[in-house]
Amino acid sequence: MKIVAQIKEPVNQEMELFETKFREAMSSKVALLNRITYYIVNRKGKQMRPMFVFLTAKMLNNGTVNERTYRGASVIELIHTATLVHDDVVDESNKRRGFFSINALWKNKIAVLVGDYLLSKGLLLSIDNEDFDLLKIISVAVREMSEGELLQIEKARRLDITEDVYYNIIRQKTATLIAACCSLGACSVQPESPDVETFRKFGELCGMAFQIKDDLFDYGEDKIGKPTGIDIKEQKMTLPLIYTLNTCSKSDKKWLINSVKNHNKDKKRVKEVIAFVRNNGGLDYAVKKMLHFKEEALKILATYPESTYRDSLELMVNYVVDRKK
Repeated sequence: MKIVAQIKEPVNQEMELFETKFREAMSSKVALLNRITYYIVNRKGKQMRPMFVFLTAKMLNNGTVNERTYRGASVIELIHTATLVHDDVVDESNKRRGFFSINALWKNKIAVLVGDYLLSKGLLLSIDNEDFDLLKIISVAVREMSEGELLQIEKARRLDITEDVYYNIIRQKTATLIAACCSLGACSVQPESPDVETFRKFGELCGMAFQIKDDLFDYGEDKIGKPTGIDIKEQKMTLPLIYTLNTCSKSDKKWLINSVKNHNKDKKRVKEVIAFVRNNGGLDYAVKKMLHFKEEALKILATYPESTYRDSLELMVNYVVDRKK
């Protein structure tokens, strides 16, 4: 059985019902909107985020979920989808998961409005059902994601990023949404329990490991993986590069910064930067940090009783760092 199917198995029924509820949550009286949301729903990814919600809820609630859990999963997926639609506009990206992006098919103006629509649908789903505790969790996540993206843009302009600032960026940009999934799952079945904060922390650690893994792909960290250098072209300072800048000689540092700043479109120079980072321990250091976050997440799970849901969450944590794409 494929690893994702194995992770999903204990929540298969919930995920099927969730599909229906999620479609309903997206519906509108505007035909154009329905056409676009239908396109979005049929090109969904692995849906890791709703899985985090259901697995957490079932683990903490003797294998059962409630309507709040479904709403929590729908809200997180609506918000996540909204951010992806907006990201594609910001990045001027024409593809998403191998398919045309919304902005490529319907232009930027419509894509921005669709993102706004999904965001408001998510917030209203919580308000209409008076899930104010769930709404607070998701609203904090949206704020942090925006701050993280803007902090990254600000730092890319100056290239003065430290390791601590990098962690802050990825915590806000990526980890905060996975943290919200897990705390939503906990809060939907055990409101006001200490588990809500424990699982927020668990999700955050998973998200940190997830983003470092993503940053490693840029350097083709598998022996067969082809380095892409996309982050370097976009002047994104990620952990392998930050570590190398902090540990290399003054002259090498000058060359690296000059390469990223002024020669980031030169394929040969980007390849040289990738090789330099690899040869100077940048990847090894990033892998070590990624595994540290993974171990910390697993430690939290180990404090809970064994169950198929806990097993799936453990598999999920391992999958985050072992995945090939």
